Amino acid sequence: MLFESYHFIAPLAANLQREGFRRPTDIQFRAIRPTLSGADLLAIAQTGTGKTMAFAIPIIELLGRAMRRRNEYAPRALVLVPTHELARQIAEVFKKLAKATQLNVFCVTGGGDIDELVKKIPRFCDIVVATPGRILDLVRNKHLSLHYLQILVLDEADRMLSLGFRPDIDSLIGHMPSKRQTLFYSATISPEIKKLAHRLVHNPIRIEIAPEDPITQNVDHALLEVSMDEKRFFLERIICENPEAKILVFVRTKVRAERVQAAMQRVNIETSVIHGGLQRMERLWALSAFSEGKSRVLIATDVSARGLDIPDINYVVNYDMPTEPEVYVHRIGRTGRGNKHGVAVSFCAPEEEALRKAIEALIGRYLPVIEMDRVAHDETIELSAAADTDWRTLLKREQEREIEQLALAKKKKRKR
Repeated sequence: MLFESYHFIAPLAANLQREGFRRPTDIQFRAIRPTLSGADLLAIAQTGTGKTMAFAIPIIELLGRAMRRRNEYAPRALVLVPTHELARQIAEVFKKLAKATQLNVFCVTGGGDIDELVKKIPRFCDIVVATPGRILDLVRNKHLSLHYLQILVLDEADRMLSLGFRPDIDSLIGHMPSKRQTLFYSATISPEIKKLAHRLVHNPIRIEIAPEDPITQNVDHALLEVSMDEKRFFLERIICENPEAKILVFVRTKVRAERVQAAMQRVNIETSVIHGGLQRMERLWALSAFSEGKSRVLIATDVSARGLDIPDINYVVNYDMPTEPEVYVHRIGRTGRGNKHGVAVSFCAPEEEALRKAIEALIGRYLPVIEMDRVAHDETIELSAAADTDWRTLLKREQEREIEQLALAKKKKRKR
């Protein structure tokens, strides 16, 4: 089936054609018509399936047909997402698809001056893409009203709950009309997710994309058993052995991100880094450099990288094993998107074994272990550009020198 078969309003049809979209993905095919009919939706879909356009296209179609139903500073559609970066990406998708429709798209995220944000709010902001905390600030201070909201979208709902946004979401619901259309999207399902979904949606159309296998089939998985202190040597090896690859490296905290970046700098490998401790413009610069290929290695924390849609990522490296098994699904979803192929490599230290087992229980399979004998292990470290400055190596070299000196002294003593 082609998009032209839907008979969208002329501007939307032209925008889809201009952007090169001819045929819907599976999630789009199954979600667009129910959304156009006004049904609530409960969609369980992994990242990389095209779910942003699955709700963006019908929202633009529905609102574009009814331009007279506009109220000042009262969005008709609200998309809630967990992170700033994801909000900006989704807003850009809406803007591209809404060209020439006269629909206004406004992105609301925290971290900046709220007074400056208020000044930018369009009088008629038809579609708002926002993180829960900041949009709640605007609503409570009466800069925006949700009384006329027609469509609510919760994207990456599982991640919003894990980040503690449940109270903000509950507060926002209290400002919305009970009669509205709700589209609920999540990559994973859990008892807490089910509880929230059943509270928000009414007689929903349920859509599941590969529900029994939460991970994409386009990704090869590998696990390397290595100590925490030696992970940097193996990251260096992956980067050096794949000089043309675009590599996304996940770490647990912003401190870890900066340490890994410093370790790569010591071996003359340039990287970008993104975490919640950076200023907004610093994050945007890092994302832009990585997306455009100016930097081919991006080191990221889970929160900062959630929902990133960066094309052609070849490798995802789990430098730190995720503390929640669902996070593994979201991490590897950054590669192998669409018809592209990707590789996910996980570094697992002995103290992270429990985390590995939790991931394998979730995905229903063992992560293939890269068999590495002691020789290959030692060569990776010894061939590292950091080997001569690594404290373990320096200690080893010093011990070797001491042994050589003792042997030489004994030899001289025997000659006497």
